[in-house]
Amino acid sequence: MIIEILIMLFFILGVGNQNDGVLVLGATNIPWVLDSAIRRRFEKRIYIPLPEGNARTYMFKLNLGDTPHSLTDEDFRLLGQQTDGYSGADISIVVRDALMQPVRKVQTATHFKYVSGPSRENPNIILEDLLTPCSPGEPGAFELTWEQVPGDKLYEPVVSMRDMLRSLADSRPSVNDEDMDKLRKFTEDFGQEG
Repeated sequence: MIIEILIMLFFILGVGNQNDGVLVLGATNIPWVLDSAIRRRFEKRIYIPLPEGNARTYMFKLNLGDTPHSLTDEDFRLLGQQTDGYSGADISIVVRDALMQPVRKVQTATHFKYVSGPSRENPNIILEDLLTPCSPGEPGAFELTWEQVPGDKLYEPVVSMRDMLRSLADSRPSVNDEDMDKLRKFTEDFGQEG
């Protein structure tokens, strides 16, 4: 789990007879709502900033995992650059939505075409009669709905950069400038940079 924004640590020493060396870790995105009594009990208050470009690039790769896709390293770098101000959770939401884009393509398709691809039962066998969604003007396109495609003949499109960009266009970062200003002020007053 990626802990963002703020991590507070403290050791409880000498509480009871058996609790020496207990580590208590707390995290919050809204530290300014903590009262002073709670803040005093945390020895360290460490601000962890939102991920930078390289970290966001890696998060896109990590969240996509081994899902079939057509993204290049350059595509991932571009996604990392275009998501300034996004948290790890925000990036996870964008990727989850992008993973649904191929399903939406299949469900909304009015035309399909034949393609080659691996068999579902045995990926080492290549079938020539799989069906994938396409636009009506594509060569080999014929009118068909996804409900008419036999399940074992459906070749789902892979996740593409276009899918990622479409999902990104529909999302916004969950942390706004006002929250960032409050976090900077809290760090100046009570914390330290991570």
